[in-house]
Amino acid sequence: MAQPSYRIGIDIGGTFTDVVVARDDGLVETRKVPSTPDDYSRGIALALKALVAEFGTTPDRITGIVHATTVATNAILEHKGARTGLLTTEGFRDVLEMRRLRIPVLYDLQYDKPKPLAARHLRLEVSERLGPDGSVRIPLREADVVAAASQFRKARVEAVAISFLHAYANPEHELMAERILRAELGDDVYICRGSAILPEIREYERTSTVVVNAYIGPVVRNYAAALTARLASIGVDCPVEMMHSGGGIMRLGSAVKRAASLVESGPAAGVIACARLVSGGNVPSVISFDMGGTTAKAALIENGEPARTTEYEVGAGINLSSKLVKGGGYPIKMPFIDVSEIGAGGGSIVAIDRMNQVSVGPQSAGAYPGPVCYGLGGRQATLTDAFLTLGYINDVALAGGTFPLQADAGRAALHDQVARPLGLDITECARGVLTLAVTTMTRAVKAVSTYRGRDPRQATLVAFGGNGPVVATEVARALGIRRVVVPRAAGVFSALGLLRSDVEQEFVRPSRCRPDALDDAGFARLYADLAHDARTILAAEGYDLAPAEFRYAADLRYVGQAYELTVPARQLVLAELVELFHQEHERTYGHRSHKDQVHLVNARLTVRLPVVMPQQRFAAAAPHKRVDRRVCFAGTDHARPVAVISRGDLDATPRQGPFIVEEYDCTCVVGPGQAARLDEIGNIDITLEAA
Repeated sequence: MAQPSYRIGIDIGGTFTDVVVARDDGLVETRKVPSTPDDYSRGIALALKALVAEFGTTPDRITGIVHATTVATNAILEHKGARTGLLTTEGFRDVLEMRRLRIPVLYDLQYDKPKPLAARHLRLEVSERLGPDGSVRIPLREADVVAAASQFRKARVEAVAISFLHAYANPEHELMAERILRAELGDDVYICRGSAILPEIREYERTSTVVVNAYIGPVVRNYAAALTARLASIGVDCPVEMMHSGGGIMRLGSAVKRAASLVESGPAAGVIACARLVSGGNVPSVISFDMGGTTAKAALIENGEPARTTEYEVGAGINLSSKLVKGGGYPIKMPFIDVSEIGAGGGSIVAIDRMNQVSVGPQSAGAYPGPVCYGLGGRQATLTDAFLTLGYINDVALAGGTFPLQADAGRAALHDQVARPLGLDITECARGVLTLAVTTMTRAVKAVSTYRGRDPRQATLVAFGGNGPVVATEVARALGIRRVVVPRAAGVFSALGLLRSDVEQEFVRPSRCRPDALDDAGFARLYADLAHDARTILAAEGYDLAPAEFRYAADLRYVGQAYELTVPARQLVLAELVELFHQEHERTYGHRSHKDQVHLVNARLTVRLPVVMPQQRFAAAAPHKRVDRRVCFAGTDHARPVAVISRGDLDATPRQGPFIVEEYDCTCVVGPGQAARLDEIGNIDITLEAA
C-alpha cells in the first residue's frame, strides 16, 4: 500500500508553535510544541522530525508546508530591523518625518511621533524628477547614486529603500538606481524600490511602505534561509508558502521580496479559517476571537467575507483597527485583513504599580520564561496562573499531558505578588485579574463592531486559539453576545486556516490617462497588460494557472477629489464601471455627481488559485476519563465541583453548564446559565441566557 503524503500548516505563536498535518486522504492531526524564540526555524525542524518518526514515514512524503510567522511584526515592534537607508528624489528627504496630520490621541500635547525607520543621515537625495504622467523632467544623475552608495557602504547599511517621486507612473529611474546600487553594494545588501512594492500614488504612503519593507527585509531573508537550511538538514524538500496579511498564501521567495506583506500574517490565518467555517451558512455576522499566549485578536466577518483594508499601521503597540486610529505607527499600504489586537494573552504579566493599580499586560512572559506555572524560569505572575488558580485549566499538564505544570508555584506567585499586597484572598484576586483581562479584551471586539456601527449582540462569537475558548463566554457576556462557537481544533485553528487558504496575490497598475482620454480600447488594454504581468509572475513561481480566478477592480474618484473608492470591474466595460462608482459614492457619502468627470486612478487584479482539499476528518481524540475539578465562577465566593468532559461527551442535545470541555489543544469553559451542544460538524455551540 502506498504511503500517504502530508501537507503541513505551521503557526508560530509567542508561547506555542501549532502544527496541523493533513493527509492526502483527508485525515487531520494536530500538535502543539513550545516555540523557540532564539531561532523559530529550530522549533519547526524539531516538530517535523518528530512527526516523521511518529508517523513512520519519510521526509519526502511531506509535499507542502504553509507557514505563518510573527518574525516581520516583531522586528518592527522590538526595533530590531536592519540598518536602513533611503534613496529619494532631491527635496523629499523628510517625507517620513512630515507624515500626515494625524495623531492617535486627541489633545495630547506631549505626543511624540515614532522615529523613522531610516535615520535622517541615512536618507540621501539624488537629482531626478518625473512628472505625474511619467514624463522625464530631470534625468537621473547617476553620479549621485554612486556617491550615495559610497555613503551607504561607509555607514554599513544592511538595506536600502528606493522611492522616487512619481515612480509609480514610470519606474525607469528607480530601476536604474537599483542596478547601480546592486553593482556598488553587492548582493548582501537588501534593496527594494517603491515602484515594485507599491506602484500607486501618495508619496508618503509609498515611501513608508518601501522603507518598512527594507527594514524587515533582511530579517525575513535570514529567517527564510535558516528555515530552508533546517528543512534540508532533515530531508524535507518541498515548496514552502507563507500566509500574507491579505489572507492568501505566497511562495517563500516572493515573501522575502515583499517582506512587508508578512506583517500580521498569523492573525490573518485564523480569520480565514473562521470565514471558511461560516461560508455558505446562515450566519450573517461573525466576530472571530483569537486569544493565544501574548495577544487577543478580533475581526469582523460579514456574509462569509472578512473585513479588509488597504492601509495598516504597525508599531503603534495596541492596534484598535486601522480604520479607527491613525498616526501612531508606520503605514503599510497593502491588502490586509482588518484585525484588532490587544496585548492580553495567557502569558500577560499581572503587575501592581506604585498607585496600587493592577494591570494585565501588555507585557508578556512569552514562551520563555513563560508563566510561573510552566516551570521554565518565569517569576512574574500571569493570566495563565490566574486561570489555574480559578480551576479553569488543568493544573497538572497541558497539551494532552505532554506539557507538565507546576501549579503550586503559579498559585504562590499570584498570592505573593498580587493578592497579599492588595489584602485579597487568592481566589478573589484571581477572579479580579480575569475580570480586568476580559475588560481589556472587549476593547478588541468593540473595535471591529461597536466602533464601526455594528451591534455585537447580533453577532456570533467564534472563539479559538489556546486561550480563546477559556474566556470566550465571559467576553460574550460582557458584550451581550448570546452565542459562542468553538470549532474543532480550536487551539490550533490558525494553523488549520493556513491549509484552507488559497494562493492569492494582488497586482496594481496606475492609469496614466487623463479622465477624458480613456476609451474602451485603452481600458481593456490596461487590464490585459495587468493580467499578462500577473500570469508571468505566478508562472515563474511554479504555479499552475489553469484553475486561476481573476477578479478585477478599479480605484476611481471624481476629478478634484483626494481619495478613491474601489469598485469591482466585473465586465471590464468602462461605462458600467463608472456607473458602479456613482452608486458606490452615493452609498458611501450620500450623494453622486452628475457633472464631474470620473478619474480611473488604479487598475487592480486579484488572482486566486483555490486550494483543493479532500473531505477532512479529524484523528480520534485520546480517551478522556471524566473527572471533577473545583472551579470558581463569577458571582460566587467559593469554588464548586465542576465536571471536566471531552468534546465527544456532548451531542446535539444542549447540556446545561457549568462544565469544562478539555481537549488536547485547548480548554473550553461553559459557565452557569449557559448551555452547549455539538452541531452537525462537531463545533461546540454555546448559548448564553439573556442578561
